[in-house]
Amino acid sequence: MSVSIIRGTNDKPVASELLANLFRKQSNLTGQLFVGYPIIGTPEGRLSIDALLITPEKGLVIFDLVEGREIQDWKNRQDQAANLLEAKLKAHRELVKRRDLLIPIQTLTFAPAVSDLPVNKDYLIANNKGLERALNELEEWDPQDADLFDKTLSAIQSISSIRKSRTKRVVEKEDSRGMKLKHLEDSIATLDSQQGKAVVETVEGVQRIRGLAGSGKTIVLALKAAYLHAQHPEWRIAVTFHTRALKGQFHRLINTFCIEQTGEEPDWENVLVINAWGAPGNAERDGIYHQFCRVHDLPYYDFRSARNQARGREFEWACEEALRNTPKPKHMYDAILVDEAQDFPPEFIRLCYEFLRKKKRLVYAYDELQSLSGESLPSPEDIFGKNSDGTPRVSLDVSTTGSARKDIILPKCYRNSRPLLVTAHALGFGIYRKPPTRFSTGLVQMFDHPNLWEEVGYAVEDGRLVENSEVTLARTPETSPRFLEDHSSIEDLVQFRSFPSEDEQTDWLVEQIRKNLEEDELRHDDIVVINPDPLTTRGKVGPVRKKLYEIGINSHLAGVDTDPDIFFKTGVKSVTFTGIYRAKGNEAAMVYIVNAQDCQSASSNLASIRNRLFTAITRSKAWVRVLGIGETMERLADEFSRLKKNQFQLRFRYPTEEERKKLRIVHRDMSLEERKRLKKRKEGLAGLVQDLEAGIIDPQDLDEDIVQKLEALLMKKK
Repeated sequence: MSVSIIRGTNDKPVASELLANLFRKQSNLTGQLFVGYPIIGTPEGRLSIDALLITPEKGLVIFDLVEGREIQDWKNRQDQAANLLEAKLKAHRELVKRRDLLIPIQTLTFAPAVSDLPVNKDYLIANNKGLERALNELEEWDPQDADLFDKTLSAIQSISSIRKSRTKRVVEKEDSRGMKLKHLEDSIATLDSQQGKAVVETVEGVQRIRGLAGSGKTIVLALKAAYLHAQHPEWRIAVTFHTRALKGQFHRLINTFCIEQTGEEPDWENVLVINAWGAPGNAERDGIYHQFCRVHDLPYYDFRSARNQARGREFEWACEEALRNTPKPKHMYDAILVDEAQDFPPEFIRLCYEFLRKKKRLVYAYDELQSLSGESLPSPEDIFGKNSDGTPRVSLDVSTTGSARKDIILPKCYRNSRPLLVTAHALGFGIYRKPPTRFSTGLVQMFDHPNLWEEVGYAVEDGRLVENSEVTLARTPETSPRFLEDHSSIEDLVQFRSFPSEDEQTDWLVEQIRKNLEEDELRHDDIVVINPDPLTTRGKVGPVRKKLYEIGINSHLAGVDTDPDIFFKTGVKSVTFTGIYRAKGNEAAMVYIVNAQDCQSASSNLASIRNRLFTAITRSKAWVRVLGIGETMERLADEFSRLKKNQFQLRFRYPTEEERKKLRIVHRDMSLEERKRLKKRKEGLAGLVQDLEAGIIDPQDLDEDIVQKLEALLMKKK
């Protein structure tokens, strides 16, 4: 038995620390202890409860903390906190029977520095020595409803309304996809303890949040920004991101959370939801990098001008230049929160760090497999550099037991079912990809640290998770809740389909979307169609959209038919089509991925191309259809078939360090010049042989059919 301690901020650090220490040592209770949370709006302003214990044994226990030796008006403080919390919880119908709250609220003043305390049975008060006795005096609670604890926790965290569907769902058929989706959305209401920690726990310095797609990173960051703003309304806070369509989502989440917690909208002058790069113009176009250049009177580079200087690493170069020319940065923010950090160059993360005031409150969240560049984010030591004495400027090690964590991993996935998530990982890593000629493995990429698999929610079913060893990995019910997959058969959750031609792919897709809307009781905004290649999206989805229009179904191409910040058309019946970059950060019940054959046929840049497929699959919170054309799509579908035969477990040999280095070389991003040269030389095998012999082209960059032709040509030369 234990109490999970979630550390926020308040103005009573010593009493808070002593309370947390005492709960770490006792084992009679279970549940969660929030420090500096929740925050409740009152007519006189916002009130932050010093600490709140929620436990199945006692119900809710409010702690009124006394920092010094003066307890002053402790009875009124207990009454006010209890009345406000009761009023907040009574707004949730599932927590009330007639006019009574179903979970008891009790109060206790904790004054650790006061030795001579008054005795009052109605208003308990205790110091260090008497806290355990006072806890025992609290009334016992025997919840009649097994789900009541979780419902109460959800209400306190203000998550139930945040996770609701964008609009009310109306369904009639008991077995329709719409009804299944309604039940699914109703079930996802409560943050788990890891997410709760990530929202509330606040550190002085840098905090890193890592998690799988669908683990709630974006929601956590939005709620964290809102929490910090509610606690410190005078702070200047920035929230930034890579995917433009996330801007509206962040605004909505922060606004909703602030209103639920404080009864007030946020002060948008002090909470900025801001682009990363930015451009001159109005506030909507502004960005962190653009601000940095403006504040320091530096030359500003847009994408085109940066491309003239460093093709392929435009933003990296622009941030690098800004940092190089700013020996003494000005400090503009008290906190900066960065979402999708895997898609930013390390130089941008460091620029955010330099833009912060003395405490350097930087929070960055990422998922390595959603990196569309195929590059992993370096360690904090590499990102932020070293001090003059050689020590790291930033270290995520925590020496104090029980202190707020600087490195948080979210292993539980609340969007994707187990079969869907494992499919995304199997294809993203190339677990069941057949090894090409001369290769010892079909893997495309792999974590450098084997134990990271367990950290993101996999368990070792067989073998060993060490280099050069066979291993079998599986998701657990704890990290992939079963209710996410129980609503449909596995055959319905994930499907791979190969078509002889684009026309046949188009006809099948149009019919399925019609059926989704007319028979399955899905809404237009439950459906997203993703083309993984961002350069071909407009042309590739045009025929599908034309045929949909002909049968009376409207659609839009996100970011083209809408403003850059709009993904779903609110209040309009329109199916969303998108490239992979705008799909990131969004989700839908039914996801169709078209032209997936490119994720199998590519010879270069394969890691980032596979990551596009991974990202596309993980946009789905219920069903996914992976569609493609021809023989290469059949090979991709064959990988999925092998995964199914292995019961959605990952069986592979963990590559050695040398093999992992080779994977990074083979599947690296090639420059435009390299790709042009490779394409030209493929057309002339003799020239290709010359480049190979000269070492200009690596043989592992070539398609297997080219290799076979080369081998035949070399045999003739001999």
